[in-house]
Amino acid sequence: MSASDSPTAVFAVLADDTRWEILELLGSEDLSASALADRLPVSRQAIAKHLVALEGVGLVERVPVGREIRYRALGSVLGAVGRRLEAIGAQWDTRLARIKEIAENL
Repeated sequence: MSASDSPTAVFAVLADDTRWEILELLGSEDLSASALADRLPVSRQAIAKHLVALEGVGLVERVPVGREIRYRALGSVLGAVGRRLEAIGAQWDTRLARIKEIAENL
């Protein structure tokens, strides 16, 4: 699933504070579920569930390092969602400018 297919799925996954924290940590470095559990007040099992959700919408990917599985944040999905939001904002700016023009000409 990609953000272009379902940005609401991405927002639903990101609606959890722990997932935000995981994503922020993974933005700085690749980490295993155990390493994430050491840094957050959450069990390794809970971290694993959060990683499955993040991976399901394409926000993280698995990176094998020897016998360990680390996770890496992917910016492409967030970038796609950001571009869609930017387009919506531009449409609203255009509408508001037209409303302002109409109001000033009254």
